[in-house]
Amino acid sequence: MPWDADYYPASMKHLAPDTREKAIEIANALLREGMDEGMAIRIATARARQWTAQHGGIAGPSA
Repeated sequence: MPWDADYYPASMKHLAPDTREKAIEIANALLREGMDEGMAIRIATARARQWTAQHGGIAGPSA
């Protein structure tokens, strides 16, 4: 099921808003490609944290 700013996995709850937005974007793209939901969440969260770090932001608490 696609996620948005109001509906997203509980594991993304503690991410900073910008990082969460990027994680949701990445996770939805992975789901469209047919990836398993759990794997999509883990990969999207990790990639969003990397993206945030590269762009000078704060990713929020690490999991």
